[in-house]
Amino acid sequence: MTQQGVRWTADQVLALAPDTASRRAGSKLGTAGPWSETGSSDEGTLWGLCRGSGSTPYRTVIDIADSTVPAYTCSCPSRKFPCKHTLGLLLLWAGEDGVVPRGPVPDWAERWTEGRRGRAAASPTTGGASGTASPADPEAARRRAERRAARITAGAEELERRLADLLRGGLATAEQAGYGMWEETAARMVDAQAPGLAARVRELGAIPGSGPGWPVRLLEECALLHLLDRGWLRRESLPAGLAATVRSRVGLSGSAAGPPLRDRWLVLAQYDTADSRLTTRRIWLYGAESGRTVQVLSYGPAGRAPELALPVGLAFEAEVSAYPGSGRLRVALGERFTLPAPTRERPPGVSTPRAAARYGEALRDDPWLDSCPVTLDRVIPTPDGDSWQLADAKGDFALPLAPSALTGPGLWRLAALSGGAPVTVFGECGHRGFAPLTAWPQEAGEAVRLCC
Repeated sequence: MTQQGVRWTADQVLALAPDTASRRAGSKLGTAGPWSETGSSDEGTLWGLCRGSGSTPYRTVIDIADSTVPAYTCSCPSRKFPCKHTLGLLLLWAGEDGVVPRGPVPDWAERWTEGRRGRAAASPTTGGASGTASPADPEAARRRAERRAARITAGAEELERRLADLLRGGLATAEQAGYGMWEETAARMVDAQAPGLAARVRELGAIPGSGPGWPVRLLEECALLHLLDRGWLRRESLPAGLAATVRSRVGLSGSAAGPPLRDRWLVLAQYDTADSRLTTRRIWLYGAESGRTVQVLSYGPAGRAPELALPVGLAFEAEVSAYPGSGRLRVALGERFTLPAPTRERPPGVSTPRAAARYGEALRDDPWLDSCPVTLDRVIPTPDGDSWQLADAKGDFALPLAPSALTGPGLWRLAALSGGAPVTVFGECGHRGFAPLTAWPQEAGEAVRLCC
């Protein structure tokens, strides 16, 4: 979606919705009926008045001049971002030409747009402090880092003792103790300023009594947590890349310090996960020239969608910088040189055996990696007893779908797209199976988003 007139599809617009209810409500407002005085400008502004329950219509304005981070405002009282009126106006604009005509921007929309663009121009392009701010004291920063490292070390040593006590008493005691034991241990890791360790401890607490074979799964996860503990305690002797991965896994966030990589990036997938404190948006990108697949993370408060939105099926030229860590794929999105535009390009795919091998190779660099991004070429979704798998169109190999992929509409979208014929599928391949995120028909066609 750009001021030159390239439009998103309805699926790309609905990918911005913070939840399923917003998608449904926005779809109902994607018709001309409730709207009046709609318009668009060559500079990338959309506006309109939407009839609501009150006597005064809601004023909705959307700035799409930089559609990697579309901005919007609405006079409605909704706490969801974007609200249903924003989604409805975007859907209306993305539909038939002429429904939202070109025209002069009304004063109420122009004031908001100019104010926003003025603030954006005045702010620094990086996340650093402004030129008038006092420079940070490097010695004070070093002392703070040393104090935090000492607290994490104390937490890791305590966690080692607790894991040893668990194994000494037998795994059956974990089910008897209940979740409180794990939550108390996780709280201790939070006190030690090691949120990564705390998160893994909480995951352990969900395993006892979770179904057949849970002692084996608990032992495996305890072993990985023990490995992370030992990695932290011996980090000085590790290779630089692995040491950076260990620091990141325990919860020490670094900065994107890698050299900028400029490429034409295809948006492969976007999905949100949420807990009681934070909404995390994961966006997978593929570099058409570099052949690299990278991930951009964006965050928002609980109950609110993150600001950055890159719907599936777009491509744009930009620079990215990698975060430290051996084998880690996270990058920071830097300067953008073109606006995102729809594309039918897709990344090259591999066979299912090669996908499994790729995950194994990634584990060498990051033993705690749950999955890695993979594009499968010419696979057919096939029922497998109570589950499903992606089978090679030519060959006797298949990848089982992850349990998370068996619920929700994504599986049925994939099956409908395939109809028994081969498709190209991008997703995350890991020890739980393959989680499909996006698919393309074998012949030329648009990307179909599978994850909600």
